[in-house]
Amino acid sequence: MDELKTALEALGEGRIILVHDGGKRENEIDLVVNAIHVRPETIRQLRNDAGGLICLAISRDIADELGLPFMTDLMEASGNETLKDLTPEKTPYGDRPAFSIAINHKDTFTGITDNDRALTIGSFGQLSQKDDKTSFTKDYYAPGHVPLLIAKDIGERRGHTELSIELAKRAGLPETMVLCEMMCDDCNALSREDAKEYAQKHGLAFLDGSVLYD
Repeated sequence: MDELKTALEALGEGRIILVHDGGKRENEIDLVVNAIHVRPETIRQLRNDAGGLICLAISRDIADELGLPFMTDLMEASGNETLKDLTPEKTPYGDRPAFSIAINHKDTFTGITDNDRALTIGSFGQLSQKDDKTSFTKDYYAPGHVPLLIAKDIGERRGHTELSIELAKRAGLPETMVLCEMMCDDCNALSREDAKEYAQKHGLAFLDGSVLYD
């Protein structure tokens, strides 16, 4: 549990941590940080040191409050046969994707630069703490460059989306977490051993996600 305590403290202090989802699932390690602590330099680090897709995970409560559906639900309800045929029943790692829509803040230009993505993510983190969230559709548009992921209950699904939101809850942080998969130069996901070496080199907490549900 010391590992978990260290990770929660690091998140509360605005630092990035590494989270492994376990060898029985994707067997990947993500860099994870709370949205309210994201700066352009954070995005640069995720882009350079992780290299995967930079996503914003949100709780189901926030998604419901904003009226945000899963992308698979949108595709099935679209009436478009191609989109319906493309909708997976499940992925190779065992369940449906957590993806919703992708957004940009309206004050961004293209939405893809480190500055733009930091604005979209950081402002969404702040929005999530407000009682009145009616500004969402006024301040953002879609499609954009920040994919949203909707967390299910950790007892139902145990991906990085759910693990990160569970960490936010336990740390007393907004339920908005930024994730980026760590990639390797051999064109595969970074190994657990190499990820732990990275964590040690940079003084970052490494967490095995299984401590959140075992």
